[in-house]
Amino acid sequence: MIEPNEDLKRLIRTIPNHPLPGVQFRDITTLLGDSYGLGECVRRLADRLRDVGGHKVAGIEARGFIIGGAVAAALGLGFVPVRKRGKLPFETVGRDYELEYGTDRVEIHVDAMRPGEKVILIDDLIATGGTALAAVELFRTVGVDVAASAFVVDLPDLGGSQRLREAGVPVATLIAFPGA
Repeated sequence: MIEPNEDLKRLIRTIPNHPLPGVQFRDITTLLGDSYGLGECVRRLADRLRDVGGHKVAGIEARGFIIGGAVAAALGLGFVPVRKRGKLPFETVGRDYELEYGTDRVEIHVDAMRPGEKVILIDDLIATGGTALAAVELFRTVGVDVAASAFVVDLPDLGGSQRLREAGVPVATLIAFPGA
């Protein structure tokens, strides 16, 4: 039996032992560089998100900008970049989150969305979910509901998709890779 989205999965390059020994890095640049793969990825995600009622799409830096911007255009919605600390030129609101060794921060412009609006959160890959959960908390802090989240690749063994669901955020993914 052929796995759903197997055609897209074959376009993703696996790089062993990057960035650390034992890690299988799932590189979507090969998918993005393939006109069929990019087009189908965007179409399939947009189809799954069309009825969630979002006002805008938010993409997490950096590959989430590529996928999120294209999905926003396909859905006829605006786009909100979720950036790391200090990258946005206007006044921002942010949320700190824990890393294995220290903390990081995600930010949006203060006027990116209005309270009561709904956002669709997109990134290329969901692993532990730390960055995505920080983005969810950031949007909730400013009164924005996260209507759904979507990722090209899920690493389900790392638990990020489950953490988002437990936080009340629907999750759509196209491709799952077992293991880390």
